[in-house]
Amino acid sequence: MAKRISHLGIAVKDLASSEALFAKLLGDDNVHHEVVEDQGVSIASFKIGDSIIELTASTRADSSIAKFIEKRGEGIHHLALEVDDVAGELARLKSEGIQLIDDSPKLGAHDMLIAFLHPKSTNGVLVELCQKAK
Repeated sequence: MAKRISHLGIAVKDLASSEALFAKLLGDDNVHHEVVEDQGVSIASFKIGDSIIELTASTRADSSIAKFIEKRGEGIHHLALEVDDVAGELARLKSEGIQLIDDSPKLGAHDMLIAFLHPKSTNGVLVELCQKAK
């Protein structure tokens, strides 16, 4: 069961220019930077209340973000929902007929365990489940 919206992931081509744009839009230049090598992404995150806007750029041509931008262009990539137990939620949702991209959680940005649900099962929205790593 989702506890809150963790973050909104936005796929961007140029992280530096997008970071500058969102700093202006949000009136805040306090940004967290992180690279997730396994996923081939570099991230700039802005905290908004209890949630985060996560700008995500590809660090390699074969990353899912690079493929997303090539196919759809820049824009909203995913909605992340924080849960208490990603593995348990994956099992529950699979039993409910939701198609999974990830059968088990993996380590993502912000020290979170993450897993994705297929947009074919979620009205065209890529949904990420995340849980604070212990």
